[in-house]
Amino acid sequence: MLVCLDVSYSDNSACAAGVTFRDWSDAKPLDENVVRIQNVEPYQPGQFYRRELPCLLAVLQTLRAIDSAIIDGYVWLGGESRPGLGAHLYEALNQKVAVIGVAKTKFHSADRVSEVIRGSSKRPLFITAVGIQQAIAAEHVRSMHGDNRLPTLLARADFLSRHRASQ
Repeated sequence: MLVCLDVSYSDNSACAAGVTFRDWSDAKPLDENVVRIQNVEPYQPGQFYRRELPCLLAVLQTLRAIDSAIIDGYVWLGGESRPGLGAHLYEALNQKVAVIGVAKTKFHSADRVSEVIRGSSKRPLFITAVGIQQAIAAEHVRSMHGDNRLPTLLARADFLSRHRASQ
């Protein structure tokens, strides 16, 4: 089982969405789960995971066992000495779930990044990973459904988190 995850914020609350699917090329989700989290940590520069990680874990608790999680963000910010959100998620999941980070902007010190061009976009996605080989993670993202830069189901998780956060 695979899951795309995203979180959106409104004031001091958050909305976390998880979109599950079976195969990398799936166009439609198996399930969609959305969880509202109250009193989230304030944003702290360099400590983003402290705010977002509890939200991701909250939505993951509503799902069956998963093999891989795809997040909007980075796994590594600069080698293994600078873990990003994805590396913290991997540790929180006892290193049993592969985590693939899909970022839309380049992080200046991230050095273990694969650039993936999707659809008709000229701009790459920046892929990082843990618990799975980097090249395989990049190929999985490349093979995900959708003609746009952002894969369909990752865009769906983004939409669900934003739409429900504003309600």
